[in-house]
This record gives sequence, C-alpha cells and structure tokens, in this order.
Amino acid sequence: MTDTTDIYALGLDANAANFAQLSPLSFIARTAAIYPDLPAISYGHIRRNWAETYARTRRLASALSRRGIGKGDTVSIIAANIPEMFEAHFGVPMSGAVLNTINTRLDAETIAFILNHAEAQVLLVDPEFADLVERAVGIAHRPDMLIVDIEDASFDGGRPIGSLTWDGLLAEGDPDFVWSLPGSEWDAISLNYTSGTTGDPKGVVYHHRGALLNAMSNIVTWDMAQHSRYLWTLPMFHCNGWCFPWTIAANAGLCVCLRAVRAEPIFQLIRDEKVTHFCGAPIILNMLVNAPEALKDFTHEVKVMTAGAPPPAAVIANMEAMGVDVTHVYGLTETYGPSVVSPWQSKWDSLDADARARLKARQGVPNIALEGLMVADPETLDPVPHDGQTIGEIFMRGNVVMKGYLKNPSATEKAFRGGWFASGDLGVMHPDGYIEIKDRSKDIIISGGENISSVEVEDVLYRHPGVLEAAVVARPDETWGETPCAFVTPKAGQVLTAEGMTDFCRQHMARFKVPKTFVFDDLPKTSTGKIQKFLLRDRARALGDKG
Repeated sequence: MTDTTDIYALGLDANAANFAQLSPLSFIARTAAIYPDLPAISYGHIRRNWAETYARTRRLASALSRRGIGKGDTVSIIAANIPEMFEAHFGVPMSGAVLNTINTRLDAETIAFILNHAEAQVLLVDPEFADLVERAVGIAHRPDMLIVDIEDASFDGGRPIGSLTWDGLLAEGDPDFVWSLPGSEWDAISLNYTSGTTGDPKGVVYHHRGALLNAMSNIVTWDMAQHSRYLWTLPMFHCNGWCFPWTIAANAGLCVCLRAVRAEPIFQLIRDEKVTHFCGAPIILNMLVNAPEALKDFTHEVKVMTAGAPPPAAVIANMEAMGVDVTHVYGLTETYGPSVVSPWQSKWDSLDADARARLKARQGVPNIALEGLMVADPETLDPVPHDGQTIGEIFMRGNVVMKGYLKNPSATEKAFRGGWFASGDLGVMHPDGYIEIKDRSKDIIISGGENISSVEVEDVLYRHPGVLEAAVVARPDETWGETPCAFVTPKAGQVLTAEGMTDFCRQHMARFKVPKTFVFDDLPKTSTGKIQKFLLRDRARALGDKG
C-alpha cells in the first residue's frame, strides 16, 4: 500500500522567515530605502523625493494612530489628484484603517450617505470641495467626525471647514513611525463606492492582497520601465486610481499631479515632465485628439491606458497617429479597476490603421492577476460559443475580485454566482479568446467614465409634477461616449420643455447625471405595460451622436 503522507508538508510551516502578508504598503518602504533621492511627487512648485514622501505617509499614519484610528476604522477623503491624495493611499492603511476615496462629482446627499454608511471617523477635505462637503456633513449629522482641511497654495479659493489642517495633523505624527503589515492580506485596505446604479451606492471592499496584485499587474500589462513618469489624469478616487498609486511606488516612478484635467496643462506636463504614461476614459482621449495642433509638441514615447465606455476605434486611431500608444483595458469597481486587457499581438502588425484600432477597441483577456474570465449564459453559467456573435454575461473570478459589498450581504450574494463574479455587462467571446462588450445590462449609462443609473434619473423625473411617464437610455455622444437620453410623456394639459426639465434635474441630482436630451412622446410598452427600452435605445441611436 502506497504511503499517502505528503512529505512536503512535514515540518515545513509558514513562519516569519519565509512568509509575509502581501500588501502594496511594502512598495513605498522598499522604494524609499533604495531610491530615497529620486523624485516621487511633482505638483506645481512642489517637488518631493521618495524619502520625503515616505516620511510624510508615516507621519500621517502615526498621527491617526495617536488619535485612536486603527483597524476597522474608516478614513474618508474627497480631493483632486493632489499630493495629499497620493499620501493618503499609504498613510491611512499604514495606521490599520481603511481608506475611502469619495467621488468629487457626487452631490451632497450622496456624500452624506457614504460618510454614514462607511462610518467615517475622519474626513480629509480638499479646499476646492469645501462648500460641497460642508453641506454633506450637515446632512450626515456627524458631529463626532474629525474634519481635516487640506491646504493648497496653488488653488485660489476654498475655505477651512474643519478643526485641523493637513500639515497640522502631520505635525502630530512621527516620521519614523513603525507601522506593520496587516495581520492578514485579506484585511480591507480601501472602500470604494459604486455610482448607485440600483439606488444607494454600494461600498466595494478591497483587500491588501488584491491591491498588491493589481498594482503589479499594471506594470506587466503596460510593460512599464523602472522609474516611469506617470501623469494623474485619471481620478485617484476612481477605484483608487486603478491601483496606480501603489503601482508608481513599486515602480519607483514619478507622480505628476494635476488638479484640473484640460488639454493645455496635460500636453505641457507631458512635454516638461517627460511623462511616459497616463490613464483616462475615452472622453480624455477625444479631448486630446481635438486639441489645437500647436499643443502637441512632445517628441518622446507616451502610452495611455483607457477604459470606461468602449473607446471608438477612430479615437484610438487618432491617438496613435498623434504618437501615443493606446492600451485598452476593462474592469469594474468590483475588480479593482482594470482586470481585463487587450494586448497587442505581432501578427496584427501588417493590418491597416482602422483594422488595428478595431482590434484594440475590444476589451480583451484576463490580466495576470485575474484567474478566470468568461462570457456565459447568466442563468446556467454555461460558456457561450467563441464565435464573436453569441451574447452572454461577462463573469470574472480571482484575487482581484472584491471581498464584497460593505454591510450588504444580499447584494454580495447576488454578485457572486457559482464561484464567479457576475459583472452585469453583456458581451461576446471571439474565437481568439478576446471578449468584447456589446451592451450593458441593468441599463447602466457610462458617461465620461462615470456610471449613471437610468433608474436613479427616472426617479427624479417622476418627481416632476408635469411628468406622467419617463424612461432613460443611453444616447451615443462623440465627446462623452454616452449621455442620458430621457423619453418623457407629459401629463394631460402639461407643456414641458427641455430647458425646464434640465433645470429641474439640476436641482435634484449631480450635474453629470442630468439628461442631455429630452424627447416628449408616448412610451412604447408591452401588452403587460412594461416599457420597451430596446425600442427607445434604437430611437436614441437614431438621433446621432452630436447632440
């Protein structure tokens, strides 16, 4: 009889010498030790090296710890892409707390919901958003929450609303603070909220393991050379900047911070800071393509990673004609941002520009950190044929899928099905194993890289006293990718106008969610009274993409 004892398990246990919890916090400690004098931060007149940046993050961690902030606590921040936002990605989790980056485009009511749902103990505030945050805090009724004002000499405006400044908080901390890796790499590192596609936003919880793996995957996916120079055009509040704060620390690169995303400063920084990489939604690419030619005066190699609404092939072709190499990726908040990439293959080199752009516009294959990707029947989970035509739902699984939704077990259970995460996106699988999105389930509209819930917009429209029925679908837009298109049936005797409806919506929702198009007509319905949105989508597409 064969001895079934596993000889490789006998006495070979994990210990302090051979095992450490995976966390992207390790990256900044390593980089500061090896490359202390290399530049880490560039922002206006601010220049800091890695030693200085690491000391500031340790001060932040120390100060939070001394104030009783630690494991299980939430520290929220609402800020533009400024150095303090980058520092928070390290200093907050070094204290053991969880970082909650809040979308700066949200309205005060939604921010108040997030602060309460996350049970935030500390709120770090960029002066640009002081008025918005003050309203949100008033709605949230959180007198016990510590509010810290970030001071930015380069920003003309804002006012203090907290009891302490960022520099004052850092002054309380020790630059030599001895922090520890998490007790478990499964511990939460950050909390990111969805855009509320089914009502209230859901809190997506990331763990240290997934953050490290996706951060490292970014380097491999993009073939990033050591000491790359990264421009922050992608909001750091969005999926923790697709994990790039941690990526740049691992890469020992340079973070080129940027408050306002406009063509002129982007091209200026690309030229002056010799930027090698940046990310952004297709709207950013389109803005750069259509910028004045005089701005496009860089001569070195630049790479851009794009995701959000599927980028038009023409935009990809125009970016590459401008000398910028485009990498298309795909993911969700629930998958740490990009977890699928469309890698180029040399056998396509001989194709013409249009064919190349169409191939790059596909969503692609798993990155090195994603274990599984399939397009399948949403009911049976049987994979669809690899024919590029049969539509199914996109499913993922692996270490870069979220822990789950904070305090929402029913939504978590619904998202995880048969050992897979159900994306809610509909697509096809091509014969070569590359996926391509064909439609969005749940009627999500992706405008400028931001998710907009049609249900949420419809709820506001129905609150208008003159509206009988309303339905919202996506309309193609050459600038934003998609924008909300509202089909409205007025009540008898009511005369509604697009201008009046726009003004009403602006009073009740974030401006980016307001429909750009209003069509007043009867809505098509099934025999049971259900609105036929697929017919409305056809009508919206027929309107064109120029508004």
